[in-house]
Amino acid sequence: MATTLDKLLGIEYPILVAPMFLISNTKMIMAALDSGITAAFPALNYRTDKELRAAIAEIKAHTSKPFGVNLIVNKSNFKYKDQLKTLVELKVDFIITSLGSPQEVIEQCKPAGIKVFCDVIDLDYAKKVEALGADALIAVNNQAGGHAGKISPKELITLLTTHCTIPVISAGGIAFGKDIKEVMSWGAAGVSVGTIFMASEEAPISADYKQALIDYGAKDIVMTSKLSGSPLTVINTPYVQQLGTEANWLERLLQKNKSLKKYVKLLIAWKGMKQIEKAAFGATYQTVWCAGPAIEHVHNVRPMKEIVKQLTLDHQP
Repeated sequence: MATTLDKLLGIEYPILVAPMFLISNTKMIMAALDSGITAAFPALNYRTDKELRAAIAEIKAHTSKPFGVNLIVNKSNFKYKDQLKTLVELKVDFIITSLGSPQEVIEQCKPAGIKVFCDVIDLDYAKKVEALGADALIAVNNQAGGHAGKISPKELITLLTTHCTIPVISAGGIAFGKDIKEVMSWGAAGVSVGTIFMASEEAPISADYKQALIDYGAKDIVMTSKLSGSPLTVINTPYVQQLGTEANWLERLLQKNKSLKKYVKLLIAWKGMKQIEKAAFGATYQTVWCAGPAIEHVHNVRPMKEIVKQLTLDHQP
């Protein structure tokens, strides 16, 4: 096995609180760091550069422990260049790249001593980012929440650890220490965990959203292509059932048009994220709540430190 996540970052446990769009905030990051694990937040959770800088400064003033920031590195993120410049200037500990080539991020981060972890869902892309100089792979499997992969945790971990030499961090389906023990026995260097932390006291989402995480189970998670332009896992609420999970004929037609495809995807993503934002923070009949199958194991709302305790008991292989 390549170096484990705890040794790679100098933390107590090989656990990363996954960056969650609209949800991850400084309270969650600081609670994770205080509990001996690491965490990351999406740069897009902050609308301006000033807000992004303030969030990083707040965390650094609280602790010197390592944390990261997630960057969307494709053309849909108009702020990407400025965000990367800020993260390099402020020397965050690591950057997680998603939905695009990490080449520019790696080239700028290496001289600054910033590690780069890359989201991957298959071996082909994993080999490409390893060749570019990535420090670790975030193996997004079919149990992940949000933009999930298509391959089972064991199959994906085995595939990547067999053919790649850098650490593989498993993302998806983790709720207990025994889950971490299992994936690390397959060769994973650590885990990225999101869904169960959404039901934390520190998470800023609405009480209705948190109650949905408790009330619904794994069988209620469905994949929709109507919200972000890419398949996204959500809770199958009555509104989602009414909305449907497949793109309609016009959306499919427009997405096939080469000259319009990029703009259609951007529009779908913008409209979908606005819809998710409304549902996350306020009462609305249009409830679109992102989550992964791990909601099966969410039974109450607790402080982050208690959820971490659930993960760190007997976590080692």
